[in-house]
Amino acid sequence: MSIKEFVQKFYKSDALIDSEIMKTYLHPEVKLDWHSTKGLIEMDYDSMLAMANELSRAYVRSKVRISHIIAEDDLVSIRYSHFVKTIENPREEMLLAHFSTIWQIKDDKLYRGYQMSQFS
Repeated sequence: MSIKEFVQKFYKSDALIDSEIMKTYLHPEVKLDWHSTKGLIEMDYDSMLAMANELSRAYVRSKVRISHIIAEDDLVSIRYSHFVKTIENPREEMLLAHFSTIWQIKDDKLYRGYQMSQFS
């Protein structure tokens, strides 16, 4: 599987709301620098799993719509929109945000990430 396919598989899975799935994609030394509307958020392995657990408490379904994905050497750049369905209203899909992320892949895992997000 190419690194591009690996990243696509990560975002198409339920990893963003399921920490057990997320574990299979993360390098033990993963770091994510996320520039959000709240400022810079620096995440590591444990905080990324904790975030997936938090999201799973509020959302019953997660869907990512990828608009762009480019791979070069050990880097994959992806642009996507993240949609969720809430526990309160599982029939309605809600846009969480738009994301642009660059991932470095090491040992066939997500190793270093640089991400920006924007509410629509």
